[in-house]
Amino acid sequence: MGYEQVMSRRNEIMRSSVGIDFNSYRTGNLSFDYERMLEDAGYTIEKIFEIQRQSAVGNTPLVELKNLTELVRKISPAGKGARVFVKDEAANPSGSFKDRRACLSVFEAAKRGYPGVTAATSGNYGAAVASQAARRGLNCIIVQEAFDSRGIAQPEILEKARACEAYGAEVLRLSVGPELFYVFLTILEETGYFNASLYTPCAVIGIETLGFEIAEELKEREGKFPDMVVVTHAGGGNITGTARGLDKAGAGQTLTVAASVDLSGLHMASDRDFNRKSFTTGHTGFGIPFATWPDRADVPLNAARPLRYMDRYVTVTQGEVFYITQLLAELEGMERGPAGNTSLAAGFALARGLDEDQILVVQETEYTGAGKHPTAQLNLAGKMGIEIKRGNPEMNIPGKVIVIPEHPAQIRVKEVALRKLRESYLNKALSGLSPQQRPGEEEIAFLAEDTGSDPAFVKEFIKNAGLAGQSRGGSI
Repeated sequence: MGYEQVMSRRNEIMRSSVGIDFNSYRTGNLSFDYERMLEDAGYTIEKIFEIQRQSAVGNTPLVELKNLTELVRKISPAGKGARVFVKDEAANPSGSFKDRRACLSVFEAAKRGYPGVTAATSGNYGAAVASQAARRGLNCIIVQEAFDSRGIAQPEILEKARACEAYGAEVLRLSVGPELFYVFLTILEETGYFNASLYTPCAVIGIETLGFEIAEELKEREGKFPDMVVVTHAGGGNITGTARGLDKAGAGQTLTVAASVDLSGLHMASDRDFNRKSFTTGHTGFGIPFATWPDRADVPLNAARPLRYMDRYVTVTQGEVFYITQLLAELEGMERGPAGNTSLAAGFALARGLDEDQILVVQETEYTGAGKHPTAQLNLAGKMGIEIKRGNPEMNIPGKVIVIPEHPAQIRVKEVALRKLRESYLNKALSGLSPQQRPGEEEIAFLAEDTGSDPAFVKEFIKNAGLAGQSRGGSI
């Protein structure tokens, strides 16, 4: 059970814990049959709806934010200011859209006869898995990366541990660092539980119903599909599942925009930086790495492939998200957790550039509670020596200064260059090849799809970077 011995068995442990032979989908050194992997999960969207209805998951309210829309128009040029809607996913059993992915994963575990489920997560997904396991009568263990070397834990993570335990799950709370994956592997091996990973086909296609509902409900109410859907982006499952659901409903022309909190300069695995961020998810510490290399996940092939589905990628600051959280409460009477409002902050800014007859949908909300409230997060930030002040959010410095806007017009987005993300992905993919392993046409086609580009872009990168992936400035 030593570290090296357990890590050497990780592929075998992962394969037995999810019941998927990932190698059977590989078609080359770099490529695999992505669509077949998802199809082999064996769930049509109709079947997913049926399973989720059994657990009271989905069919959440689509709410028009009329007061926020009015505010958007007051600070926009004449004729600008799209109508803003939000899909209120806090209405799910454990209070977030994560119930959709947990529902299908736990159903799969029960169907396959696993005695229990386990997941490594410090976020809402843990509560979702625990909630669904309780409904299916399965045991549940949640492993959290919870605190730094001084034993300080973020209030949001403490709140999520409380929620998991309320649903009857056992919660293992670890310090930040490499021990998380090792401990998770030992639990999978010792218990024989199902790995309810965020990144399996079941966990990702479970979100398709969310995109499908948005498209169907809006078409029925307004006679049109949304012009833009804004999705909080971290590990990539949210935007992957939502975009696929929109497409299955016929809304393939809707622009899908990913949004993350800008935490540039902070390292998520750093003991020092761990508590110098006020968001455990929906930030660039996950959003950038998972976009540029999805297969850093806890399964060999990640079903979440965000670059395939992003039309744009934007960031907002922590202070802007806290500000919009308070606006939502005071103007719309909806108190929701700040992490889920990342997409709302971005949507508020993006709506100012759309016409008044256009519709923007913010794709999710999350529940709030004592530990998830902005006050708790800002109190910890202050104790960590982070300066908190009002002013221009452009003065925000992750880990040092949180700037709360003084006026709603100061909420803006910053564009993330998709070309740079694509180049970084290709650089990583090619770096694993020897000079003799020249990518063939099938692999080039896969890389084009996986980066949301085209074969000409991939071929040009290969030509400039060299066959072994020695990039000239393609990394981030």
